[in-house]
Amino acid sequence: EEVTKINKDIPTVIATGPLTSDALSAEIRELVGKGYFYFFDAIAPIITNDCINYDIAFVQDRYDKGTGDYVNCPMNKEQYLAFHKALVEGEIVKLHDFENNKVFEGCMPIEVLAKRGIDTMRFGPLKPVGLADKNGKRPYAVVQLRKETNKNDMFNIVGFQTNLTFSAQKQIFSMIPGLENIEFLRYGTMHKNSYINAPTCLNKFYQLKQHENVFIAGQLSGVEGYIESISSGLVVGINLARKLSNLEMVDFGEYTMIGALANFISSASPDNFQPMSANMGILNVDGINMKDKKEKNKILNYKSLTSLKKTIATYNLI
Repeated sequence: EEVTKINKDIPTVIATGPLTSDALSAEIRELVGKGYFYFFDAIAPIITNDCINYDIAFVQDRYDKGTGDYVNCPMNKEQYLAFHKALVEGEIVKLHDFENNKVFEGCMPIEVLAKRGIDTMRFGPLKPVGLADKNGKRPYAVVQLRKETNKNDMFNIVGFQTNLTFSAQKQIFSMIPGLENIEFLRYGTMHKNSYINAPTCLNKFYQLKQHENVFIAGQLSGVEGYIESISSGLVVGINLARKLSNLEMVDFGEYTMIGALANFISSASPDNFQPMSANMGILNVDGINMKDKKEKNKILNYKSLTSLKKTIATYNLI
């Protein structure tokens, strides 16, 4: 049945996701006060391999580092400027409650990016660095397509999250050299994502500071991504079970990604908080000052696994 009320006096896990119903959203807002937000998230289109014109497009990974997963559609300056103009003027889907300042920076719609400046896309998803066309020259701009499957039958248009209408996507994206006969398997869309301002109301156990019986897991908690949501659910499940058994709750620390993510969202600046995904930058790097990123990550990996094994043993988790 639909849940619209939360009893904060009994053990409760809220993991209703970024599309939480209006009624339950209002109830959560009551629990966390002003620390409840939303943003608009967008996804990129997926197209068929058959529609790509390989007389124009070419397969190459940036700086030739990779396994040939990318197809590149090169643009000259004239083509880029025409494409930019079309994006800026393109028809968008009108969204309920939409505000421009509610766009999630991590999934910026390509048309919003275009409106930020004539060259913004060329320093973002359309940057041509590390690529050379069939004549060995670097294009003015490049639209990259990334394989979605091992069969090479479908491609994602990289960085092209969008809120353009389907007809506008068909018209404008067919201006991309090599995609004149573009065929969509999935159009780009935009949707509303809800989340809480975790630093104001959650501790590192994903537990509400003001209501110790209530835990929040998943993207609603302020983590971004599938694996991140799973890790938050793992922390919540373990710690609520331990709380009910009067055991000490488990702190996964700042050296593991699980713990670093929990620590980050519960202690970040609340002023402009946006959902955080797993990344090496949130791990504790105290005492690791080397410039070699590869070697640094090896050490972080070792410290993370060592720390995790110690936590498992300390709390007898297995």
